[in-house]
Amino acid sequence: MILYIAEKPSLGRAVASALPRPHKNGDGFITVGNGDVVSWCIGHLLEQAQPEAYNAEFKKWSTAHLPIVPEQWKLEIKPKTRKQFTVLKKLIKQADVLVNVGDPDREGQILIDEVINHCKVPKAKLQATQRCLISDLNTAAVKKSLNNLRSNTEFVPLATSALARARADWLYGINLTRLCTLKGQQSGFQGVLSVGRVQTPLLGLVVHRDLEIENFVSKPFYEVFVTLETAAKESFQAKWKPSKACEDYMDDDGRVLSKKLAETVIAKVSGKAGVITNVTQAKKKQAPPLPYNLSTLQIDAAKRFGLSAKQVLDVCQTLYERHKLITYPRSDCRYLPLEHYSEAAQVTSAIAKTCNNLSKAVSGANLSLKTKAWNDSKVSAHHAIIPTMKAMSGAALSRDEANVYELIARQYLIQFYPPFEYADKQIDSEVGGGLFIAKQKDVLKEGWKALFPKPKTKSATKGFNVSSPATTRGGVGHSQGPQDTDAAGFSNKTLPTVNKGDSVLCTDADLAEKQTSPPKHFTDATLLGAMTGIARYVSDPAIKKVLRETDGIGTEATRAGIIELLFSREFLTRKGKEIRATNIGIQLITSLPDVMGHPDMTAHWESQLEAISQRQMKYGQFMQPMVEGLNQLIDEVSAVQFQGLQGLGKSPFKKRGKGGLKNWGAKGSKSGASKSGSKGSKAKATTKARGSKSRSSKKT
Repeated sequence: MILYIAEKPSLGRAVASALPRPHKNGDGFITVGNGDVVSWCIGHLLEQAQPEAYNAEFKKWSTAHLPIVPEQWKLEIKPKTRKQFTVLKKLIKQADVLVNVGDPDREGQILIDEVINHCKVPKAKLQATQRCLISDLNTAAVKKSLNNLRSNTEFVPLATSALARARADWLYGINLTRLCTLKGQQSGFQGVLSVGRVQTPLLGLVVHRDLEIENFVSKPFYEVFVTLETAAKESFQAKWKPSKACEDYMDDDGRVLSKKLAETVIAKVSGKAGVITNVTQAKKKQAPPLPYNLSTLQIDAAKRFGLSAKQVLDVCQTLYERHKLITYPRSDCRYLPLEHYSEAAQVTSAIAKTCNNLSKAVSGANLSLKTKAWNDSKVSAHHAIIPTMKAMSGAALSRDEANVYELIARQYLIQFYPPFEYADKQIDSEVGGGLFIAKQKDVLKEGWKALFPKPKTKSATKGFNVSSPATTRGGVGHSQGPQDTDAAGFSNKTLPTVNKGDSVLCTDADLAEKQTSPPKHFTDATLLGAMTGIARYVSDPAIKKVLRETDGIGTEATRAGIIELLFSREFLTRKGKEIRATNIGIQLITSLPDVMGHPDMTAHWESQLEAISQRQMKYGQFMQPMVEGLNQLIDEVSAVQFQGLQGLGKSPFKKRGKGGLKNWGAKGSKSGASKSGSKGSKAKATTKARGSKSRSSKKT
């Protein structure tokens, strides 16, 4: 008998639908027509044992016990799902062959493997265990996956990576949450100060940004724009690019801070003759962006519809499990296997029937085109999120479901549209010893961009295209001149036809005075972007270099839950679309050692965990240094005084006999270790974020 073990009941039923009939429903399993059986987990059936499982004294929170580092790790059966574990244990013993049908990711792999291992399966049966990777719950796709089973041993590194992550999260969360909470109570804080290797640096990103904004001091900076006239009496505008000789009068972002310098430039060039020093123009093509993975989908949905990361994930799970309209949503991959290319006609037909807004786009698609998205070498356990071949009436979908489906479908359709083409032109001129640059970008062929709303046009200021103060970089790389441009810098006015060596005359020069602006508060979109592009926030150059390839903290499956976790613990709150730190969150981060509130350490962990999954690092090479670093952090945090938290917080503790505090932190400090994070939790934070002095450097 073959036993197929799915990650959840919905996946189990999808597997059974692809196997021979008739089916007989049992209690927690389905027997199919040929005698094989499909059963399932209900998420994790096992969990890391509580500290008191290693020593009864650990039930009481005490600094004397720290660090708690198990010598032999234990898993416990979760009480709520003990019945289903018992069902699986019996079936595993009866089965001749086992098939792991966990979701195609790190968590899905370990979730099934840990059950099999906990049941003490004989070595021979363990070696014979198969792996089924399912990313599309429609019956035809499931059948294809069942016909392409692989050896489960191929995925041992993936399971090892998940195991290392779970144990590291336990060690970091249990020990530092207990220590911080006890230190907080000594300072008069009522509540739990939960700490996690992902949640705490993520909170740190928000806190440091908020404090940077609060402490920001605006400074004026200056730009010079000139009007140049050719011999043919054609005029165009250009922007001054300061030379290296001006660096003493500029900030780190290349902005000129000296008004006198800018006025001197104007005096030197007004009415003076100049010369064209260089003319460059080229036709360029821009290929369509790749299909979505979960993070890029969440970012776009947040920008377009104001949905939180968790809302997007929940909608995707419904589209995947209930409606079967999209493929596996928790994917970190943006590429597609070549075999899916042959299904394009069926998929696009389903899009047209499901989403009326895209029916015209479907008819205009050229299914003979093949973008770089189709690349087997870039696909591992799962592929990008795309629509399935199933169609249904869009009227049956909720507004959020229809919106998210449309995003996914459009991103798939643009793979069958030609590149976006544009002309890029630049004229460099020298007047009075200064360099002035004029740029122009013109659309030649819209290509795939025709499927997207037209970008808004920027309004001109004093007749010139002036970038916003927050993004200006001293004229380097920005469009010049009075022409109106869209958000991408495309023009509706053209530069004249000139050649290198042609003379020009400066007929006018203007000084533009602007103010530096603080960075913006995080939103759902930008915070997710920070998590996936964490290298931008890492200070260690060596770690930054490593992270350029293995970028990101958290996983596709856990990021939404980690963000929600910080809201539920009243470390973050919302103000409109902005995400801000509460006073509790600010005081926690500014009291802890810097390494805990910055992403360098956890980002480095993520890169090492990825290395384990790729067979480039061993479990012990990750865990031993991690434990050594934990001991050092415990010493540092032991000296912390959370004075700023006095009188804040609400105690969630309940007495547990003489054992003292309920062991809330053991489960509550997983930092997104569970796949769903804090399911269903809503932000209850009402504490208003107030200022305190930041240890982060000021930025202007």
